[in-house]
Amino acid sequence: MQEWIRGDPAKGPTQGPVARGGRLDADTLIGAYRAGVFPWYSAGEPVKWWCPDPRFVMRPGDFRLTDSLRKTLRKAGWSVTFDHAFETVMRRCAAVPRPGQDGTWITEEMVAAYCELHRRGFAHSVEVSWQGELVGGLYGVALGRLFHGESMFHLKADASKVGFATLVARLAAAGYALIDCQVPTAHLASLGAYAVDRDEFLAAVRLFRDRPPDGDAFVTPASGGT
Repeated sequence: MQEWIRGDPAKGPTQGPVARGGRLDADTLIGAYRAGVFPWYSAGEPVKWWCPDPRFVMRPGDFRLTDSLRKTLRKAGWSVTFDHAFETVMRRCAAVPRPGQDGTWITEEMVAAYCELHRRGFAHSVEVSWQGELVGGLYGVALGRLFHGESMFHLKADASKVGFATLVARLAAAGYALIDCQVPTAHLASLGAYAVDRDEFLAAVRLFRDRPPDGDAFVTPASGGT
């Protein structure tokens, strides 16, 4: 199994990259996630590797399913699948405009590397459709009992929430211990995410990265629904 060799992330800057440069390929990514590190950089830059302190996380059992979201999930018309359109979800995440962001950090190099992770069974996508049309989704990396969320998109109100809520329920049922949300957002905080010290996060990574889950959270039900 590939391991991280670019320095101890626990000793890196709290709000800056812990390393720069190197290859962005599937083997390097596996080693990075096993060390609690993720890539985040813009096209034309060397790869920047991050392990911020504090780290934003969520325990699947702490997810806040509000009454309004519960009602949304019950509406006929939603369909949620897993691993049916990984590359499409990545490219939709890259294409959606975001406030304060010029362009996207999801480069072609990154698409290629994560698609290879997907082929190897480490990276997964969630696709959310409304009346048969793809309107939202998210993707991330699963290692042991950890799910590292990367990005999400929505083209219809609440679509990303529907996908995330469905994913969290599946992760909880499969015995996942922690969802790595990486950096704070008000949206994820409203759903139950919270900040932990980097040392605490890295300890959790070491504890759970090699523990297989109880079941496969990413198998689409036969009905194709939520």
